[in-house]
Amino acid sequence: MTGKLYGLGIGPGDPELLTLKAVRLIQECDVIAVPGTAAEETTAYRIAVQAVPQMAEKELLAVEMPMTKDAVCLEQSHDAAADVVEACLKAGKNVAFLTLGDPTVYSTYLYVHKRIAARGYETEIVSGITSFCAVAARLNMGLTEKSEMLHVIPASYQIEEALGLPGTKVLMKAGRKMAEVKKLIKKRKSGAVMIENCGMPDEKQYNSVDEIPDQAGYYSLIIVKEN
Repeated sequence: MTGKLYGLGIGPGDPELLTLKAVRLIQECDVIAVPGTAAEETTAYRIAVQAVPQMAEKELLAVEMPMTKDAVCLEQSHDAAADVVEACLKAGKNVAFLTLGDPTVYSTYLYVHKRIAARGYETEIVSGITSFCAVAARLNMGLTEKSEMLHVIPASYQIEEALGLPGTKVLMKAGRKMAEVKKLIKKRKSGAVMIENCGMPDEKQYNSVDEIPDQAGYYSLIIVKEN
Protein backbone atom coordinates (compact mmCIF):
# COMPACT_ATOMS: atom_id res chain seq x y z
CA MET A 1 0.00 0.00 0.00
CA THR A 2 1.30 3.45 -0.91
CA GLY A 3 1.33 6.46 1.37
CA LYS A 4 -0.62 9.71 1.17
CA LEU A 5 0.75 13.23 0.75
CA TYR A 6 -0.66 16.05 2.88
CA GLY A 7 0.13 19.69 2.11
CA LEU A 8 -0.10 21.39 5.49
CA GLY A 9 -0.47 25.15 5.87
CA ILE A 10 1.20 26.09 9.16
CA GLY A 11 0.29 29.78 9.17
CA PRO A 12 2.57 32.82 8.89
CA GLY A 13 4.93 32.34 11.83
CA ASP A 14 3.18 32.18 15.20
CA PRO A 15 3.13 28.50 16.26
CA GLU A 16 -0.17 29.10 18.07
CA LEU A 17 -1.78 29.71 14.68
CA LEU A 18 -1.35 26.10 13.53
CA THR A 19 -4.75 24.48 13.12
CA LEU A 20 -5.76 21.48 15.19
CA LYS A 21 -5.83 19.43 12.00
CA ALA A 22 -2.28 20.41 11.08
CA VAL A 23 -1.07 19.46 14.56
CA ARG A 24 -2.83 16.10 14.40
CA LEU A 25 -1.43 15.23 10.98
CA ILE A 26 2.11 16.20 11.99
CA GLN A 27 1.71 13.81 14.93
CA GLU A 28 0.29 11.03 12.78
CA CYS A 29 2.35 11.17 9.59
CA ASP A 30 5.46 9.04 9.17
CA VAL A 31 7.54 11.69 7.37
CA ILE A 32 7.64 15.47 7.76
CA ALA A 33 8.82 17.23 4.59
CA VAL A 34 10.00 20.84 4.70
CA PRO A 35 11.25 23.14 1.91
CA GLY A 36 15.00 23.69 2.30
CA THR A 37 18.38 21.98 2.36
CA ALA A 38 18.68 21.25 6.11
CA ALA A 39 15.35 20.33 7.71
CA GLU A 40 16.01 21.58 11.25
CA GLU A 41 17.21 24.95 9.96
CA THR A 42 14.12 25.74 7.86
CA THR A 43 11.59 28.35 8.91
CA ALA A 44 8.73 25.86 8.58
CA TYR A 45 10.39 23.37 10.94
CA ARG A 46 11.29 26.00 13.55
CA ILE A 47 7.67 27.20 13.63
CA ALA A 48 5.93 23.84 13.71
CA VAL A 49 8.21 22.12 16.24
CA GLN A 50 7.15 24.69 18.85
CA ALA A 51 3.55 23.51 18.52
CA VAL A 52 4.43 19.82 18.05
CA PRO A 53 7.65 19.07 19.99
CA GLN A 54 7.53 15.36 19.13
CA MET A 55 8.15 16.35 15.51
CA ALA A 56 11.84 16.44 16.40
CA GLU A 57 11.73 12.64 16.69
CA LYS A 58 10.07 12.16 13.30
CA GLU A 59 11.73 11.22 10.03
CA LEU A 60 12.48 14.58 8.38
CA LEU A 61 12.77 15.16 4.65
CA ALA A 62 14.45 18.32 3.38
CA VAL A 63 13.13 19.23 -0.06
CA GLU A 64 15.26 21.75 -1.91
CA MET A 65 13.19 24.46 -3.61
CA PRO A 66 15.53 27.13 -5.05
CA MET A 67 14.46 30.78 -5.20
CA THR A 68 14.74 31.54 -8.91
CA LYS A 69 12.63 32.59 -11.88
CA ASP A 70 14.63 30.44 -14.30
CA ALA A 71 11.95 28.22 -15.87
CA VAL A 72 14.28 25.31 -16.67
CA CYS A 73 15.83 25.31 -13.19
CA LEU A 74 12.39 25.44 -11.57
CA GLU A 75 11.07 22.57 -13.67
CA GLN A 76 14.05 20.40 -12.79
CA SER A 77 13.89 21.23 -9.06
CA HIS A 78 10.15 20.58 -8.86
CA ASP A 79 10.56 17.22 -10.60
CA ALA A 80 13.39 16.32 -8.22
CA ALA A 81 11.29 17.38 -5.22
CA ALA A 82 8.42 15.20 -6.38
CA ASP A 83 10.83 12.28 -6.82
CA VAL A 84 12.08 12.37 -3.22
CA VAL A 85 8.53 12.65 -1.88
CA GLU A 86 7.36 9.82 -4.12
CA ALA A 87 10.09 7.54 -2.77
CA CYS A 88 8.54 7.87 0.69
CA LEU A 89 5.03 7.30 -0.62
CA LYS A 90 6.16 4.20 -2.50
CA ALA A 91 7.51 2.86 0.79
CA GLY A 92 4.02 3.18 2.27
CA LYS A 93 4.78 6.25 4.37
CA ASN A 94 2.37 9.13 4.81
CA VAL A 95 4.08 12.48 4.23
CA ALA A 96 3.16 15.86 5.73
CA PHE A 97 4.70 18.62 3.62
CA LEU A 98 4.83 21.84 5.66
CA THR A 99 4.36 25.19 3.98
CA LEU A 100 4.02 28.65 5.49
CA GLY A 101 0.65 30.36 5.31
CA ASP A 102 -1.85 28.46 3.20
CA PRO A 103 -0.80 25.88 0.56
CA THR A 104 -3.17 27.35 -2.03
CA VAL A 105 -1.67 30.88 -2.02
CA TYR A 106 1.63 31.31 -3.91
CA SER A 107 2.97 28.12 -2.36
CA THR A 108 5.93 26.19 -3.74
CA TYR A 109 4.25 23.08 -2.34
CA LEU A 110 1.67 23.20 -5.13
CA TYR A 111 4.28 22.26 -7.73
CA VAL A 112 5.02 19.06 -5.83
CA HIS A 113 1.33 18.45 -5.12
CA LYS A 114 0.35 18.55 -8.80
CA ARG A 115 3.16 16.22 -9.82
CA ILE A 116 2.42 13.67 -7.10
CA ALA A 117 -1.31 13.74 -7.89
CA ALA A 118 -0.56 13.26 -11.60
CA ARG A 119 1.49 10.19 -10.73
CA GLY A 120 -1.58 8.61 -9.17
CA TYR A 121 -0.98 9.08 -5.45
CA GLU A 122 -3.57 10.23 -2.93
CA THR A 123 -3.13 13.85 -1.89
CA GLU A 124 -4.86 16.31 0.43
CA ILE A 125 -4.43 20.05 1.00
CA VAL A 126 -4.96 21.30 4.56
CA SER A 127 -5.66 25.01 4.86
CA GLY A 128 -3.60 27.30 7.07
CA ILE A 129 -4.04 30.91 8.14
CA THR A 130 -2.86 33.20 5.37
CA SER A 131 -0.15 35.77 5.99
CA PHE A 132 -2.32 38.68 4.89
CA CYS A 133 -5.13 37.77 7.29
CA ALA A 134 -2.60 37.40 10.11
CA VAL A 135 -0.97 40.75 9.28
CA ALA A 136 -4.32 42.55 9.25
CA ALA A 137 -5.19 40.99 12.62
CA ARG A 138 -1.83 42.00 14.12
CA LEU A 139 -2.44 45.56 12.97
CA ASN A 140 -5.98 45.58 14.41
CA MET A 141 -7.51 46.41 11.05
CA GLY A 142 -9.91 44.90 8.55
CA LEU A 143 -8.97 44.06 4.99
CA THR A 144 -12.31 44.83 3.37
CA GLU A 145 -15.71 46.25 4.22
CA LYS A 146 -19.04 46.35 2.38
CA SER A 147 -18.37 46.12 -1.37
CA GLU A 148 -14.60 46.70 -1.22
CA MET A 149 -12.51 44.41 -3.39
CA LEU A 150 -9.42 42.53 -2.20
CA HIS A 151 -6.46 41.95 -4.52
CA VAL A 152 -3.56 39.65 -3.60
CA ILE A 153 -0.52 40.59 -5.67
CA PRO A 154 2.99 39.04 -5.94
CA ALA A 155 5.11 42.16 -5.50
CA SER A 156 8.26 40.66 -7.04
CA TYR A 157 6.67 41.14 -10.47
CA GLN A 158 5.41 44.25 -12.27
CA ILE A 159 2.83 45.80 -9.96
CA GLU A 160 2.23 49.35 -11.19
CA GLU A 161 -0.97 48.44 -13.02
CA ALA A 162 -2.17 46.29 -10.12
CA LEU A 163 -1.83 49.19 -7.69
CA GLY A 164 -4.46 51.01 -9.74
CA LEU A 165 -7.11 48.40 -8.98
CA PRO A 166 -9.98 49.48 -6.71
CA GLY A 167 -10.10 48.30 -3.12
CA THR A 168 -7.43 46.86 -0.83
CA LYS A 169 -4.17 45.56 -2.27
CA VAL A 170 -2.06 42.94 -0.51
CA LEU A 171 1.55 42.94 -1.74
CA MET A 172 3.28 39.67 -0.95
CA LYS A 173 7.02 38.93 -1.03
CA ALA A 174 7.95 42.54 -1.68
CA GLY A 175 11.33 42.39 0.07
CA ARG A 176 13.66 42.36 -2.92
CA LYS A 177 11.91 45.26 -4.65
CA MET A 178 10.93 47.27 -1.60
CA ALA A 179 12.41 50.62 -2.72
CA GLU A 180 10.63 50.37 -6.08
CA VAL A 181 7.37 49.30 -4.46
CA LYS A 182 7.48 52.27 -2.05
CA LYS A 183 7.96 54.71 -4.93
CA LEU A 184 4.94 53.31 -6.74
CA ILE A 185 2.74 53.51 -3.63
CA LYS A 186 3.81 57.10 -2.97
CA LYS A 187 3.17 57.98 -6.61
CA ARG A 188 -0.45 56.93 -6.17
CA LYS A 189 -0.66 58.73 -2.80
CA SER A 190 -2.07 55.58 -1.21
CA GLY A 191 -1.84 54.61 2.44
CA ALA A 192 0.19 51.52 3.32
CA VAL A 193 1.29 49.47 6.32
CA MET A 194 3.69 46.55 6.51
CA ILE A 195 4.75 43.72 8.79
CA GLU A 196 8.02 41.86 8.36
CA ASN A 197 8.18 38.31 9.79
CA CYS A 198 4.62 38.34 11.14
CA GLY A 199 4.25 36.24 14.29
CA MET A 200 7.97 35.47 14.51
CA PRO A 201 10.30 36.62 17.33
CA ASP A 202 11.87 39.28 15.08
CA GLU A 203 8.56 40.71 13.84
CA LYS A 204 8.66 44.38 12.84
CA GLN A 205 5.69 46.64 12.15
CA TYR A 206 5.61 49.75 9.96
CA ASN A 207 2.57 52.01 10.09
CA SER A 208 3.17 54.21 7.04
CA VAL A 209 4.97 54.19 3.69
CA ASP A 210 7.63 56.51 5.08
CA GLU A 211 8.39 54.10 7.93
CA ILE A 212 8.93 51.15 5.57
CA PRO A 213 12.68 50.60 4.92
CA ASP A 214 14.09 50.36 1.40
CA GLN A 215 15.33 46.85 2.17
CA ALA A 216 13.35 44.17 3.98
CA GLY A 217 13.26 40.41 4.39
CA TYR A 218 11.49 37.82 2.26
CA TYR A 219 8.55 37.51 4.68
CA SER A 220 7.42 41.12 4.29
CA LEU A 221 3.80 41.90 3.51
CA ILE A 222 2.30 45.29 2.65
CA ILE A 223 -1.37 46.24 2.83
CA VAL A 224 -2.28 49.18 0.60
CA LYS A 225 -5.53 51.03 1.27
CA GLU A 226 -7.25 53.64 -0.84
CA ASN A 227 -7.37 57.03 0.87
